[in-house]
Amino acid sequence: MTISWYPGHMAKAKRQLQTQLARTDVVIEVCDARLPVSSRNPDLDELVRHKPRILLLNKSDLADPAMTRAWTAHFLAQGITTVAINSLRMSAKVVPLIEKAASARIESAQQRGFKRTVRAMVVGVPNVGKSTLINLIKGRATIKTEDRPGVTRSTQWFRVTPYLELMDSPGMLWPKLEDPLAARRLAFIGSIRDQILDTTKLAEQLLAELMENHAPLVMQRYKLQDPTLKGQALLEAICVSRGYLLRGGVLDMDRAVAAVLDEFRDGRIGKITLESPPQKA
Repeated sequence: MTISWYPGHMAKAKRQLQTQLARTDVVIEVCDARLPVSSRNPDLDELVRHKPRILLLNKSDLADPAMTRAWTAHFLAQGITTVAINSLRMSAKVVPLIEKAASARIESAQQRGFKRTVRAMVVGVPNVGKSTLINLIKGRATIKTEDRPGVTRSTQWFRVTPYLELMDSPGMLWPKLEDPLAARRLAFIGSIRDQILDTTKLAEQLLAELMENHAPLVMQRYKLQDPTLKGQALLEAICVSRGYLLRGGVLDMDRAVAAVLDEFRDGRIGKITLESPPQKA
């Protein structure tokens, strides 16, 4: 399944981000801890290269803890300030990180006799939890959030403290998803709209990857007995195991597809990380 998606609002998001960068002191990049490479937009390296940056491995509660530790160490070794968080519980960690990253600018302002307002931009691909993170930092849900990509439509600045403002930006994919595996994995976590995808094929591809590396979790979750099942046969076995039947005993494949995608995205199949950091030579 080939995935190619860069709608007009993605190009608009990039233009908005470039405009707002001049007003920004710190960039907070949010990615999905299950996809520490594929859920990072490579365009951001060029766009924010002159700004202090914090990388948040969000949704770490859904990822393999050992792999999250390995990825954190990998990015720290590259000189990138990196913290693994679950934005639903650990948002309080973020404000001190912002203040530390902006400390040089804050101190410069203090030496000139005034208190400087720090502006931090939150960026990342769709559906990695940017707006949820900001809502929890603010302490009240003022930004529209939904578990689907593309809800944040424009850049928005919000005052968090008297001297800290955050900006939530629309999720921005890059124009060419040239790596089919990265594109597919972004679809697995919901960064690309299901409405434009063949979700049956997507679920089969997800199950194939999970059965290759995390078969015991899949077998346990769906109470399966045959680890050699693949593709449509595997989805059919899930239907039978779950009792997903239509009138006349017809298998409800759509329900099985939705269950597989939703339960992976919610972490109900298990704590799974799909990407491993490169091995040291």
